[in-house]
Amino acid sequence: MQIGVPMEIKSQEYRVGMTPGGVRELVATGHIVQVQTQCGARIGLTDDLYRDAGAQVIETAEALFSDCDLIVKVKEPQARECRLLRPGQTLFTYLHLAADPEQAKLLMASGANCIAYETITSPQGGLPLLAPMSVVAGRLSVQAGAHHMEIHQGGNGALLGGVPGVPSAQVLILGGGVVGTNAIRMALGMGADVTVIDRSVKRLTELDEQYGGRLRTVYSTAEAIEETASHADLIIGAVLIAGASAPKLVTRDMLKKLKPGAVMVDVAIDQGGCFETSKATTHDDPHLCHRPDRALLRCQYARRRRPHRHNGFD
Repeated sequence: MQIGVPMEIKSQEYRVGMTPGGVRELVATGHIVQVQTQCGARIGLTDDLYRDAGAQVIETAEALFSDCDLIVKVKEPQARECRLLRPGQTLFTYLHLAADPEQAKLLMASGANCIAYETITSPQGGLPLLAPMSVVAGRLSVQAGAHHMEIHQGGNGALLGGVPGVPSAQVLILGGGVVGTNAIRMALGMGADVTVIDRSVKRLTELDEQYGGRLRTVYSTAEAIEETASHADLIIGAVLIAGASAPKLVTRDMLKKLKPGAVMVDVAIDQGGCFETSKATTHDDPHLCHRPDRALLRCQYARRRRPHRHNGFD
């Protein structure tokens, strides 16, 4: 089989679909691997490393897509990449189609066989290709949230761990899966006062046994989310329904009851987001709007700036 690894062209995506080590394994079993020139250069994987592993280095994405039976990527194909796909070809990458109907239409029109990493399921029912990204996202969500809690970033200035005589910040985590578990670990490690809400009593029991009195566990209802969110300094949306759009757990009306300067990190944004008013932006232009009297969505992080006025993100 001829396998192609193009350069990622999504804004500020530096990863690559296959390392030289992966190329070496495939070439050893008789496959032909083509990589687009400079596809891994931004993370230190040079063309020479790929050549030494047995890859053919190709100049253009067009030539690579034309030659190869299987295309291996990291992020969902952009519109011009979708148009390079052909009937019978196979694409293997993250897709997150639930929140991207336009991409779905382009992929269907291409006639290619498109397999999403995030839907690959293990015999035990887990999502082994999505889990590593969820670990990273969960840990970064607390780090990013803490940054945006700073007053000069528009937050309320609360310190996650507090200081002697001042209580710790209150962190609400919606979802106790891989993202949520890693967010819990980071937030507790920084000394925050953490509550997790989940609809699985079994999962809440496991988390309670793991963290004991350090973590509050609450069964998921609209009332519980509304009540807990109104006291939170940082809310992390860590909800996943595999292959489907994320449920809107924090509604527009709930935003009116949040603390001034509360920060919201919507990790579920690639599945449409679990906050009703969340919208994805890009790293090149992280502000959804530039009016200072309106709430902002910065790199998937939503924050409310005014105590008595609600302005949506749309």
